[in-house]
Amino acid sequence: MVTQKFWQRVCLLCVVTGLANCSEPPQETPVVQDMPVDTVISDNPDLLAPGVPMELAQLRAAAVSDVLYTVHFDIPALASEPVRGEVDVRFTQTDLSLPVVLDFRAPSDQVTQVLLNGEPVAFDSVPDHIVIPPTLLQPGEQRVSVFFQSTDAALNRQQDFMYALFVPDRASTAFPVFEQPDIKARYELSLTIPAHWQALANGALQSRVPDANDASRHRLLFAQTLPISSYLFAFAAGDLLIDSAERDGRTFTLYHRETDPDKLARNRDAIFDLHATALNWLEDYTGIDYPFGKFDFFAVPAFQFGGMEHPGAIWYRAETLFLDPTASRTQELGRASLIAHETAHMWFGDLVTMRWFDDVWMKEVFANFMAAKIAGPSFPDLNMPLRFFQAHHPTAYGVDRTAGANPIRQPLANLRDAGSLYGAIIYQKAPVVMQQLEQLIGEAALQEGLRQYLQSYQFGNASWIDLISILDALSDQDLLRWSQAWVDEPGRPRLGVRWTGDGIEITQQDDNSSRGLRWQQRVSVLLGHGGSVSEHFVDIDGERAQLALPGLATPDFILPGSDGISYGRFELDEQSILRLLDTTATLENPLHRAVSWQHLWEEVLDQQLTATRFFDALSLALGTEKDELLTQQMLGLLRNTFWRFLPADDRLVRAPHVEQLLWQGLADAPAAGQKGAWFNAIVDVTLSEQGINRLEDIWRMNTTPAGLPLQEQQYIALAEALALREVPQAQAILDEQQTRISNPDRLARFQFVRPAFSADPSQRQALFESFAELSSRRVESWVLDAQRAINHPLRAQTSLTMLPTALALSEEIQRTGDIFFPLRWLNATLDGHSSAEAAQTVRLFLQQRADLPAPLRAKMLQASDDLFRMTD
Repeated sequence: MVTQKFWQRVCLLCVVTGLANCSEPPQETPVVQDMPVDTVISDNPDLLAPGVPMELAQLRAAAVSDVLYTVHFDIPALASEPVRGEVDVRFTQTDLSLPVVLDFRAPSDQVTQVLLNGEPVAFDSVPDHIVIPPTLLQPGEQRVSVFFQSTDAALNRQQDFMYALFVPDRASTAFPVFEQPDIKARYELSLTIPAHWQALANGALQSRVPDANDASRHRLLFAQTLPISSYLFAFAAGDLLIDSAERDGRTFTLYHRETDPDKLARNRDAIFDLHATALNWLEDYTGIDYPFGKFDFFAVPAFQFGGMEHPGAIWYRAETLFLDPTASRTQELGRASLIAHETAHMWFGDLVTMRWFDDVWMKEVFANFMAAKIAGPSFPDLNMPLRFFQAHHPTAYGVDRTAGANPIRQPLANLRDAGSLYGAIIYQKAPVVMQQLEQLIGEAALQEGLRQYLQSYQFGNASWIDLISILDALSDQDLLRWSQAWVDEPGRPRLGVRWTGDGIEITQQDDNSSRGLRWQQRVSVLLGHGGSVSEHFVDIDGERAQLALPGLATPDFILPGSDGISYGRFELDEQSILRLLDTTATLENPLHRAVSWQHLWEEVLDQQLTATRFFDALSLALGTEKDELLTQQMLGLLRNTFWRFLPADDRLVRAPHVEQLLWQGLADAPAAGQKGAWFNAIVDVTLSEQGINRLEDIWRMNTTPAGLPLQEQQYIALAEALALREVPQAQAILDEQQTRISNPDRLARFQFVRPAFSADPSQRQALFESFAELSSRRVESWVLDAQRAINHPLRAQTSLTMLPTALALSEEIQRTGDIFFPLRWLNATLDGHSSAEAAQTVRLFLQQRADLPAPLRAKMLQASDDLFRMTD
């Protein structure tokens, strides 16, 4: 029984009585005082707002349990034809004063019929919800059946394959569901697909038979899943190839669309081996066997993420799994880390899931944290502390230094905004924080706490407070206070280190002076004396800390954060800046060199060091650097400085010397994988006429870099680079390259992005304008490739006029795109620009759009930070 206010909100009475419209409001319905939950709903009409408001989720989580979905999708071969389906939802609802609210983000006419316990029932379709009034419910199990037409928003339908991707809140765009992570459910899935297609899902395939009404189509039935959250439910179908292998008594199955048999043969064993290694390690670490039965994965062409951890059916970006023979050890480690990351999610995220997406970072931090531990032993030749620093600190700093910085744990009022929570702070800063936590309480205590956490909440949900309470009981540290600074607040400490005459003093301050936050951490400090160094550690918890070092002379330089774990804006004094520019290359430890280059880069961004001075020192050091991981970090800094911080005229002057340096580096590199990194840098920065001619000669296959067997993807990159530089016969080069491409997915991508490389501005403009249509943005990685080309520094002047439209479009992209698309769109738009006009355009847009959603405003501030710094 509900009040007048609630009926006015959802207008259920019209449906129940068969009235098409209400001209008169219904009489006030008496409020039953012993139904407090009903009173909550009636007093909060926004509970049925679009999306999933947190209050609605909390009410449903308290009332709904034992959920089983039996769901069928009929998937046509043609992506232009709609997907239709039916879902049977069985559940227990303890509070019968509540309506049944299923989430379905589709036009109301895409719901054909709703049944309650097998009988047609009147229902109300408010935006994003199907609502059945509580007056129709009976005690015991509820059974709601819905016949529907899916939207394509999360089905990623392409020419001859499709895959569902429901994270974080997109299951409801495909079928009616309780869309929230803490209503875990079992799923029984069946699919009707073209007879020549294959399919995979969370559950094992149980049967496959010709459709009773159409022999050209097959009906597939999959086994019931264990309890999982709606964002983890998944299936894919299409013209797929299948490969299986057994490792340690387990069968692993790879679904893919790779048409190059050599590429498949070159990578398959490593792919299977890496999964087996990760599974074995995680079972040992957690003390819990892999919980989800079968283990399949799909290498998705142009997948918009690196991977997605659906239990029993992981999606991966195909290009990350199938490496070329020129792949570097860093790329190989990246693949191993990705596989370990997604496998770790089977425990951290899938077995135990956050209650609400404000804690989405928990699953990501432990996946990344475990991946670093798992992948390392397979790469004994690589410096893993160095790799950890490179993989986390620079990217996290790239957000934490901006006006758009966000905390690790972010508030979330409505699930529809969950996608805005993802980013570098979750994926890169959080693992650094977890590394510090392990350092603070000890490795054994952290492992024991995580085991207790997984055992206590398996197949259920938990929050950060649940975990930190377990860990706090295992430690004498005040972890709740530690968490408040590192997890609940944005930003990083600003730390200064000075020599006192007989030791060092560290001070920290909060850039937000009104907050006055202090971070607890152990800070490493490297002191240089002549040709030697000494490393020291200082625990800081307040405003300052000191360490006495009697007998040491005044150091030549001070390099704080040298261990690659300490985190913050470490300010270098002027003497240290000058000494490190000259001597970083001579530091024996590669990690120290990596930290030094990063800190010097921070000084460039804070305008304490000129970009040209930094670029010259970096270029000189590259000529002597032998560490593969560090070489790639330095190449990245060189490319970024070259295009974004050097004036255009200065780039042209320096180009011949830079190109010569890079070609020499390629010649000196001992292995194809290392040569590949140098070659990619050459293709990116070449501007001289001689250099462009040399690249064209390679593309025409008249010559090949010694020791570097180029593959199809590298020839595509060469053709696009030549077109960007508007060489004579650029269009003929693109024409021929198109005929060379054998893989259908790579060909489709090339055809899509090709107008972005046209010398005709009108063609580029037309492609950009097409992105206003959702249908043109379906394959997000293609859109981003095209947008980067349209806004390349060589085209930045002609694309200036597109900036206001691109910025405005980001709001629509935030609403309709996948989780990483908005920030990546903004980066692809702004990274090529370095002019004051571009910066002013962004500032004006932000001023005029005071109503811009706060998470999107933060993303825009993150993406424009370098642009603002270089033009201030």
